[in-house]
Amino acid sequence: MKKILVANRGEIAIRVMKTAKKMGIKTVAVYSTVDRDAPHVKFADEAVCIGEAPSNQSYLLGSKIIEVAMQLDADAIHPGYGFLSENADFAEEVEKNNLIFIGPKSKAIQIMGSKLAAKDAVKAYDIPMVPGIDEAITDTDKAKAIAKDIGFPILIKASAGGGGKGMRIVEKEEDLESQMQRAISEATSAFGDGSVFIEKYVASPRHIEIQIMADSHGNVIHLFERECSVQRRHQKVVEEAPSSVLTPKLRSKMGEAAVKVAKACDYLGAGTVEFLLDENHNFYFLEMNTRLQVEHPVTELITGVDLVALQIKVARGEKLPIAQGDLKIKGHALELRVYAEDPLNDFLPSVGRLDVYQIPVGEGIRVDNGFEEGMDIPIYYDPMLAKLITYGNTREEAILLMIKAISEYKVEGVQTTLTFGKFVCEHEAFTSGHFDTHFVKKYYSAEKIQTNTAQEAKIAAIVAMKHYLKDQQTLRIPTH
Repeated sequence: MKKILVANRGEIAIRVMKTAKKMGIKTVAVYSTVDRDAPHVKFADEAVCIGEAPSNQSYLLGSKIIEVAMQLDADAIHPGYGFLSENADFAEEVEKNNLIFIGPKSKAIQIMGSKLAAKDAVKAYDIPMVPGIDEAITDTDKAKAIAKDIGFPILIKASAGGGGKGMRIVEKEEDLESQMQRAISEATSAFGDGSVFIEKYVASPRHIEIQIMADSHGNVIHLFERECSVQRRHQKVVEEAPSSVLTPKLRSKMGEAAVKVAKACDYLGAGTVEFLLDENHNFYFLEMNTRLQVEHPVTELITGVDLVALQIKVARGEKLPIAQGDLKIKGHALELRVYAEDPLNDFLPSVGRLDVYQIPVGEGIRVDNGFEEGMDIPIYYDPMLAKLITYGNTREEAILLMIKAISEYKVEGVQTTLTFGKFVCEHEAFTSGHFDTHFVKKYYSAEKIQTNTAQEAKIAAIVAMKHYLKDQQTLRIPTH
């Protein structure tokens, strides 16, 4: 493998290219007209414009991307995450054109892309599931009968869904019909598929995911867990590894279950198996993400393993160079997704120009970044600017370093989730480890950040005044 085309943009494109360059592999960037001067374009050995700003006219044009790869004699395509990364048709088209898709085979993407097909595939492997039904329905009467059987509260979920779309929590029977209709219409407009399924709603769950890696020689390993419970709108913002609640025994059981899920769909490459963990530490299979995850750096830091390098190696047909017994957890890592969003206004996207953009540096600090000072943030894509990752010997150390790194991260021109990250890291529920996926709902409000900011400004003003008075006093002292 001498040349890889990275079918993505921003920080993940640069992240993949960095490892490729270390491995002596040339890289090709693709970009839309609005990304012409983006850092990933400058970082690559070659770059090709593939279309206009909207992603359906550029980054989602699978056939065009394959055409570019072939014209430039690339051997492989790495999809990153988002865009075409979990598109089975794209993976299949890449393979048909004798290019290597750095990811699983299209069949595995297809099975795991449907929540119901995924549940069906892992059924035979004795993996715990949330009580519910394993068929898609659109009939409200049938839904009522099922809900009564498993007991309220229940969760309605879009079969083809993701990112919290087509998802509804129903506390009581009389709300079922209206919530079901909403879920169906939301799923239809988001995914072109209105089928939903019903399962028991786990009241205070933690979102725990296991990183797996599989080669084409029958070897599957897991690289421990990531805790992803701090979310807004069912999407992660703060992630860490390892989880503060998993015992070695539970970690081992969940790791083994994740390996079974990978075997159930004849998996290849990097993937993540997501579980819900209830308050009694029972875990349930949720879904599998058939790609590299946004939060993969925390796993890399605690294991010392470059996951992109492993992806490339297994895509080349090599055996995994590490066995399960070689892996040990060392230290603790924390990641904050730095989005151009306004935490004071319901996390709505905050577009504009990065008038000031300076990232923190130092031991134990890693920033996977996709932007530069002076750049405009395009409205067409996910508003993530970068990922701020800190690593320490202990969880406390990683948290303190994260607070310090946030204070050194300078952004002006747009609002970001940095203030929210600071709020999380300083909150007793987070520092004690006693939190679940309802952290934002339970503890967070815009007013709290505003109060904290006002208090900090007041303290800063008092300190400044004390310094001023002290200086004045020093000036007045006669020297002879």
